[in-house]
Amino acid sequence: MICMLFKLKINTKMKKSILSIMLLGIVTLFSCQNINAQNDKKEKRPMAKADAEWKKILTPNQYYIMVERGTEPPFHNEYDENFEKGYYKSAATGEILFRSEDKFDSGTGWPSFVKPADMSKIEIVKDNSFGMSRDEVIERSTGLHLGHVFDDGPVNRGGKRYCMNSGALIFVKTK
Repeated sequence: MICMLFKLKINTKMKKSILSIMLLGIVTLFSCQNINAQNDKKEKRPMAKADAEWKKILTPNQYYIMVERGTEPPFHNEYDENFEKGYYKSAATGEILFRSEDKFDSGTGWPSFVKPADMSKIEIVKDNSFGMSRDEVIERSTGLHLGHVFDDGPVNRGGKRYCMNSGALIFVKTK
């Protein structure tokens, strides 16, 4: 199809526009496939709810991050610079997901952890949205989005960086 496009006698500007539209369509297709795959899995999760139910339970920011799979801005979120002693629970279910002793300053602008409090509470799935391939961290019981995990964390602590969205978490301070 692209070869046919270049054989047509249309100006370069028009060809670039057509290529841009085709590329946008491909990116959108892959993004939708990832979301649909996640939605299919939601139905099999014990604490899953319909999006309309989550909208009643979660704040607009929590809904955007967890249900719509959004990302909050770096350095402008609640827990990036929080280093108090305590734990971080899911904004949706209240399950403990991360602990302060596993938090570190990654310099990325998002709260980062070397490991979850309990691996059975999260799941790592492929995220191919926005033309990138990343490992998404979701809450196992709901399928809701929490953040992503990368292999650029502290080497002496396992090498992982669980880069979470503050909006998906609620911090509980302990003594």
